[in-house]
Amino acid sequence: MPLNLFHEPPEPSIEPLVDGVALLRAFCRDDAPILLDSITNVASASPFRQMVVPSGHTMSVGMTNCGDLGWTTDRTGYRYTAHDPVTGKPWPPMPSALLDLAQRAANAAGFPTFTSNACLINQYAIGARLSLHQDKNEQDYTHPIVSVSLGLPATFLLGTLHRSDTPRRIRIEHGDVLVWGGPARLIYHGVAPITAGEHPLTGPFRINLTFRRVAI
Repeated sequence: MPLNLFHEPPEPSIEPLVDGVALLRAFCRDDAPILLDSITNVASASPFRQMVVPSGHTMSVGMTNCGDLGWTTDRTGYRYTAHDPVTGKPWPPMPSALLDLAQRAANAAGFPTFTSNACLINQYAIGARLSLHQDKNEQDYTHPIVSVSLGLPATFLLGTLHRSDTPRRIRIEHGDVLVWGGPARLIYHGVAPITAGEHPLTGPFRINLTFRRVAI
């Protein structure tokens, strides 16, 4: 039987973590039902899939995208594409609820000019993880990354600009949003394996939305 990992939800707040990184606690908790409905609609057009990285490793996280461009990977490399390689169709348009959330969160964290044109949607099952990495396929690093967490809690690994540094471990709850940019735009970051649990809205899953501005 999965453990109950939940406790009294925190009040909304903004926690500066390091220069350029802010944790917006419970920022979108009340918006979660409409956000999850939007994600379901996206996934009905471009289903979640476990992508293969250039080394040949299959990622444990299920992924899809919405917006003008979508992030994808295979044995030939990492890149953004205008079309879903699985369906051959353009990625689904970014739902207005998601676009509005990204803009509000970026503004609250001190990045008022951010407008996302790409949203990577990650689905973490129990045990899924994301190794330390940089988000650097966007080419223009003047825009922040906005990362939204829904469902099961996670341990976010907040690194530095140097991969060899030991990352800080930060518990991320349902409705939290992390924003990083400026001097922290190219920090290494990841997610520790998801612990067994059950969330009333997402079941045994964590959903992560990562909004970016990709140079085109």
